[in-house]
Amino acid sequence: MDFGMTEEQRAVVETTRAFVERELYPHEAEIERTGVLRREVVEEVKAKAIAAGLYAANVPEEFGGAGLDTVTWLLYERELGRANYALHWTAVARPSNILCAGTPEQVERYLLPCVRGETWDCLAMTEPGAGSDLRGMKARARREGGDWVLDGTKHFISHADVAGFVIAFMASGEEEGPRGARKLITAFIVDRDAAGLTIREGYRNVSHRGYTNSVVEFDGVRLPASAVLGEPHKGFEVANRWLGATRLQVGATCLGRAERAFSHAVEWAATRTQFGQPVGRFQGVGFKLADMAVEIKAATLMILEAGWRYDRGEATDADMAMAKLKATEMLAMVADEAIQVHGGMGLMEELPLERIWRDARVERIWEGTSEIQRHIIARALLRPFGA
Repeated sequence: MDFGMTEEQRAVVETTRAFVERELYPHEAEIERTGVLRREVVEEVKAKAIAAGLYAANVPEEFGGAGLDTVTWLLYERELGRANYALHWTAVARPSNILCAGTPEQVERYLLPCVRGETWDCLAMTEPGAGSDLRGMKARARREGGDWVLDGTKHFISHADVAGFVIAFMASGEEEGPRGARKLITAFIVDRDAAGLTIREGYRNVSHRGYTNSVVEFDGVRLPASAVLGEPHKGFEVANRWLGATRLQVGATCLGRAERAFSHAVEWAATRTQFGQPVGRFQGVGFKLADMAVEIKAATLMILEAGWRYDRGEATDADMAMAKLKATEMLAMVADEAIQVHGGMGLMEELPLERIWRDARVERIWEGTSEIQRHIIARALLRPFGA
């Protein structure tokens, strides 16, 4: 494994970091103050991101994206992760790669407009009664003639308010498994204006101001067979193939925020004086900096190694779980310690630390809670022994 960056990777990192500092940072204060990401800001930044070649960088070249390999993509995500999440996710969008599994007609109608920045997609999986246990979802799809009819409710659906269509995962049948009957899942593409589809404002939350969530309701939504993404009853298979690295994406954005918080802590510790010397010279502060540096380095290596394995086709669920677990819990620690180093100033809005601290909390929940990641890791350790 080569630990050095290629020239291409270095260019991606430098270009993305410069874009983040020049085009994203100036808008953060407004979003944090108002909780709203104005559409005018989105369109302005989006145009610049497209011109810079940073838009839809995760999508394969054959579909008009940058076609970054996983490691390079994670380096890119790390740089974007330094900024307000709503801003970089909406204005420098990364369409769901799961759309690559679509038919040529679906690619033309849904994926390519996302790549061109004409619309956004949203993924609807989570339900009020089915979060980590997706097999427990109640929303269902039933066949009726040659059509499918969808009923049920999804919630915590990110940026559904701006999406032009929904990629909805619905229970579509049952099959017998080793532990009894289990639900089959089918993925559907549902246009925003489909009869029976309602998108309602979601919940106010402490993390990622400006990044919205919605409640999505399906009430007798009738779809043709051509709306199925992938194959009927194979929703998990298509998701696992195309969405497998999203846990690493979460981890990579955590790296960016942790590095930003850490840089503030180091600068403060080196320039803030108390009792005639920089506060970083006091063991209680200096040791915090050392611990933060070690945790960031460890999480970075785990994320990039998992990405390297993913590109080689060797990544396991445990690899992804370990990396996501480490990066998200590292961010929580670094954000908290960076504030502690600053004392009361760390909680003031003049610095990004209180935002990073708030935003860090959700990372241990979405894309699989820390407990789910530990379950995946433990299961992999015990499996060879039949336990």
